[in-house]
Amino acid sequence: MTDLTALTAVSPLDGRYTTATAGLRAITSEFGLIRYRVKVEMQWLLALCDTSAIDAAPTLSDADRSYLQGITEQFSEADAAEVKSIERTTNHDVKAVEYYLKSRLESRKSLAPLLEMVHFACTSEDINNVAHALMLRDARTTLLNPSIEQIIGMLKNMSRDLAGQPMLARTHGQPASPSTMGKEIANVVARLERQFAQLAEQSLLAKMNGAVGNYNAHLSAYPEVDWEAVTQTVLDALGLSVNRYTTQIEPHDYIAEIFHVLIRINTILIDFSRDIWGYVALGYFKQRTRAGEIGSSTMPHKVNPIDFENAEGNLGLSNAVLEHLAAKLPVSRWQRDLSDSTVLRNLGVALGYAAVAYASLNKGLGKLETNPGAIDADLDPAWEILAEPIQTVMRRYGVPEPYEKLKELTRGRKVNAATIRTFLQQLDIPDAARQQLLDLTPRRYTGQAERLANEI
Repeated sequence: MTDLTALTAVSPLDGRYTTATAGLRAITSEFGLIRYRVKVEMQWLLALCDTSAIDAAPTLSDADRSYLQGITEQFSEADAAEVKSIERTTNHDVKAVEYYLKSRLESRKSLAPLLEMVHFACTSEDINNVAHALMLRDARTTLLNPSIEQIIGMLKNMSRDLAGQPMLARTHGQPASPSTMGKEIANVVARLERQFAQLAEQSLLAKMNGAVGNYNAHLSAYPEVDWEAVTQTVLDALGLSVNRYTTQIEPHDYIAEIFHVLIRINTILIDFSRDIWGYVALGYFKQRTRAGEIGSSTMPHKVNPIDFENAEGNLGLSNAVLEHLAAKLPVSRWQRDLSDSTVLRNLGVALGYAAVAYASLNKGLGKLETNPGAIDADLDPAWEILAEPIQTVMRRYGVPEPYEKLKELTRGRKVNAATIRTFLQQLDIPDAARQQLLDLTPRRYTGQAERLANEI
């Protein structure tokens, strides 16, 4: 069998793009999932020991507590391999974690009475749903949030740096009223910031309420214990919110909510990547070259916008997986089916493609250089765009059929400064209004664009 390396990996996430996805390895991998399961099992066990009414879980000495906490804190790939070895016998991944933990307790005489309190009253999903919530928590904190914040920060700087750079806008691909490059980038920043706030604020839900969500087993052993309070203690310690109403599984609606926000963020970035691609094609931006880098295998002159193309492709792949996850995960037959289990193993795939895309965008943005000459050369001859302000002023002063007159003057015709000046001199409007229009040029007709870009 061929050894698994970056060259032989089936997925480019673990091969070609391994650098961009390295931050996810300890989080969304099989090792990460097992490590989170161990953490959840241990947090539950410690909570049982801290609940005085549970006599089968006596209060721990400081030394025993430290030992138990160390199992989680020092959990390694070798430990995960041991769990997988147990799983080959049990054919059950969560039961393998339980047996692994019991083996660790057996090695310490003072903890032997706690053996059967490991996984006490829990169904596998009590452990798994919390593990997945922790996975999403850490992926959001360590990878998604910083990457998206970096993109937003770079775009904010660009917006302000280019706030006063007039550019010809295009609606339907045709010359339209001017904007500034900074304002067009500010539009993207505003969209991203709105979605990012929702991503950062989204609660992570979890449950530990047994096989059908009612604490049936818990109450059969200890009817006097406030099991909701115990669950609250455990999930609070993990930074998660309790979902009180569930079947055997936490219904995953919150995961769908997070992924729908990510889909919108990715869609905004697809839109942005395509626009930048177009501006590079128009020459509005140049790309800084790197020594030894090749743009085309046959055309030596080319510097292709590959970072934005790469981002667009991988954002699309991320969205495709996120959309399936968001649609599938909240659907489960009756109180439980396992169709979500295999799907949840692809959290890292969805986030991995996003990570690759964000890295490409950050790289691409760092290579962009504005080309004011090309932007001005496109805008300065476009005198026809002044048809809009002229006919609007004409409306103010009651000149009949202003739109029709400007349509006749400009539509499908070559218009220059002289054409506009001659037309304005013949208009029956106040001299001050005429002078205001005579002072207009294509690059001066940008409205509040500069102010808005600077205020983002």
